[in-house]
Amino acid sequence: MTSVQAAKKALRKSVEEKILKILPEDKRRQSSKVCEKLFEHPAFKNSERISVYLSTDNEIDTEPIVRKIFELNKKCYVPRYNKNVMEMVRLKDMEDWKNLPLTKWNIKQPDLKETRENALETGGLDLIILPGVAFTKKGVRLGHGKGYYDKFQSELFKIQSKRPSTIALAFKEQILDEIPTHEHDVTLDLILFE
Repeated sequence: MTSVQAAKKALRKSVEEKILKILPEDKRRQSSKVCEKLFEHPAFKNSERISVYLSTDNEIDTEPIVRKIFELNKKCYVPRYNKNVMEMVRLKDMEDWKNLPLTKWNIKQPDLKETRENALETGGLDLIILPGVAFTKKGVRLGHGKGYYDKFQSELFKIQSKRPSTIALAFKEQILDEIPTHEHDVTLDLILFE
C-alpha cells in the first residue's frame, strides 16, 4: 500500500469517527443551512440536469434537494452502483424516490433490473452534487475509497463538451486543511458547508 493510500485510509477513519459524534439536531441544522446555500447558488439555479447522491444518516441530508429539483421541474439523476461501475439514472418524482429499495449499505438505489434513463446516454449533466468523507476549501475531495465518482466524472468529461459544475456537501467537521491526493483525483468547483 502506498503512503498516500495509507494516509487516506487513516484520514477516512478519523473523519468518520468525528461524524459519528455529531448530534442528530446538529446534523439537521447543518443540512438545512447547506441546502439553503445550494438553492441560492447560480450553478443550481441555472442547471436543468442535476445528479445528487442519496444520503445516509452520516451525510448532509439530500432529500430536500431531490424535492426541490422536482418542484422546479428540473431533471433528477441518482447514482446506481453495479460492482465497479456507477451510473447516473433518472428519478421520475418523489413517489419514485420513496419507493426505491435499500442496498446492503442501507442506501436508496434504483433496482439494477429496472430500465432507466442514463444521464451519460441522454445529454449529460449540468451539475453533479457529490458526497465524500472529507474535503478542503479548495475543492480536494476524499471519497470512500472506491473511486466511483472520479471514474464517472472522467467518463462524463470525455463525452460532454461543457464541463458540469461539481459541488460537494459537507458537515463542517469534514473540512480539513489538507488531504493527500493521487493524480486521478478530481478537484471540485465548490464545497458547501455551514
